[in-house]
Amino acid sequence: MTTTSELGVVTTKVPARLDRLPWSRFHWRIVVGLGTVWILDGLEVTIVGAVAARMTEADSGIDLTSADIGTAAAIYVAGACVGALLFGRLTDRFGRKKLFMLTLGIYVLATVATAFAHDAWYLYLARFITGMGIGGEYAAINSAIDELIPARNRGQVDLAINGSYWVGSALGSLVAVLLLNESLLAADLGWRLAFGLGGVLGLGIMLVRRHVPESPRWLFIHGHEDEAERIVDRIEAEVREETGRELPEPGEAVTVRQRKVIPFREIAGVALRRYPRRALLGLALFIGQAFLYNAIVFDLGTILSGFFDIGSGTVPYFLAVFAIANFLGPVLLGRLFDTVGRKPMITGTYVGSAAVATILAVLMITGSLTTAWFFLLVSLTFFVASAGASSAYLTVSEVFPMETRALSISLFFAVGTAVGGITGPLLFGHLIHTGDADLVAIGFLVGAAAMALGGLAEVVFGVRAEQQSLENIARPLTAEEAEANWRGEPAPQDERDRLRPADVQQAAHERDRRIADRTARRRERQRSGARRYRPGTGQGSRVYSPGMAGTAGAASRTSAMSEQRLDDEIEQITHTVRETGPTSREDLKRAVNGRSWGPRRFRRALRESERESRVKAVGKDRYAPGDGRYRSDGAPDDPHDRR
Repeated sequence: MTTTSELGVVTTKVPARLDRLPWSRFHWRIVVGLGTVWILDGLEVTIVGAVAARMTEADSGIDLTSADIGTAAAIYVAGACVGALLFGRLTDRFGRKKLFMLTLGIYVLATVATAFAHDAWYLYLARFITGMGIGGEYAAINSAIDELIPARNRGQVDLAINGSYWVGSALGSLVAVLLLNESLLAADLGWRLAFGLGGVLGLGIMLVRRHVPESPRWLFIHGHEDEAERIVDRIEAEVREETGRELPEPGEAVTVRQRKVIPFREIAGVALRRYPRRALLGLALFIGQAFLYNAIVFDLGTILSGFFDIGSGTVPYFLAVFAIANFLGPVLLGRLFDTVGRKPMITGTYVGSAAVATILAVLMITGSLTTAWFFLLVSLTFFVASAGASSAYLTVSEVFPMETRALSISLFFAVGTAVGGITGPLLFGHLIHTGDADLVAIGFLVGAAAMALGGLAEVVFGVRAEQQSLENIARPLTAEEAEANWRGEPAPQDERDRLRPADVQQAAHERDRRIADRTARRRERQRSGARRYRPGTGQGSRVYSPGMAGTAGAASRTSAMSEQRLDDEIEQITHTVRETGPTSREDLKRAVNGRSWGPRRFRRALRESERESRVKAVGKDRYAPGDGRYRSDGAPDDPHDRR
């Protein structure tokens, strides 16, 4: 393993190797080992809310008032904010795995300790430490997941994992019904078992988590490139054995100057000095979702009981259905964040949930809202909002450099929770206390406005991060160093080439030539075809140049990365057809996992492959290897190209 004295400049393909992996059992282990902690958080918060009333009763075994319960909830949130900031910084410094094992251990010990609470002060202390563990998990887990999941699946997986909070919430609502049944459990036992249950589940997750590796991305930046390579070698060997196929060639290498420790002042200054627009975006997204969720979710049971005459014994069933709607949002909409794109989907979910909440508020003011319609509209609001709220974590994890990833997540989580998570419940609590439905409707309007502002921020500041390597969305600080000359300016292309191995240079030059030729042919077709009359510059006006992905212009980088992805997809199609021989379109699409590429991307890559005679049609919807001669006749698309 590399030591501090041996740190230097290294060139590695570790990120590209991870991003080009097909989905496998390894990735499912990541989801189970890391993602299921959100189920614990949902279970924790929901059960506490459900058993709170029991803990204030005389025979509960603990002397608490309703005010004490409210204080304990606030202390839990405060602990989560403190834990996120503390462990977020430690995650960036000491590694993902050390911290996600530590924070889960803290959670397990603290939540089990809560089961033995005998006085208010003990409960406050246990809840604060439990919150610290959960807050630390948010930073360590999100950063680790994003660095281990392939780029094409990152959005969908991240949203589903964050949305799994609501699986825990639904389970908590139903389990609470059993634990609070005095015919089954004594009044002073059921609520204690509720806390103990979280600890048991946490131990089970810890056993799975032991097999999750450290992030190879973190390792090679911090001087452990040999270990990073060994981990990726093991993952690739497992995937090859599982699929029975060779893996496609990885993309470009990244060159970094390794650093054992990066000063906090340098990390903290990145968001403000280098990425101020992204910092504003993160704040807007987090504050908007924190306000809406903490304002309404914490008080939904009270609204159902106080304004729609739902009995307290029936409320948990409503909350379970509400939680299911929240979980289905990220699961059903998540894939669109990787295919349709981040900006339209984040904007759509934030603005869409605001629109439904506004309709709900208007109907409440007019007095025409029945119980069924209220619950349907509030469930629809959060079906859409849940995907948006989960995308807030995804966004701040993607748009800042790797060295600051965990700290960025923790910082925006803490600020968003502190601002929206405190003001929301305070405002809504006072409005509900008035007993005036019109004032409660105003609270929904304020929540809708907060979400709409988040959607507007995405329109203005959003980043097109779908299916892009994390290193291309936000270049690592250490990569910036490795590519700088003594005057602190970006190194020229030939200097970057010097840092690459010869085979990497050759492959990059060949790819650049293919893309340049393809772009020139596309421009020629558009000049000679009917599309020359379309307004605007059109796609054909984009000029590709080698090394464009390293330029400062965001538009140029995005265009270049799109061309590189198209080239990778064409190469996959060509290689697969050569290996398998004549094959049907659907089998070919399945073999290259074309569905994961995005809307119409497989069709476009297949069409380009035909134009370049890399493949040829042999019968209806069947393809065989081509002769490699480009079709220069500019012929229009074949009918099957439009499928």
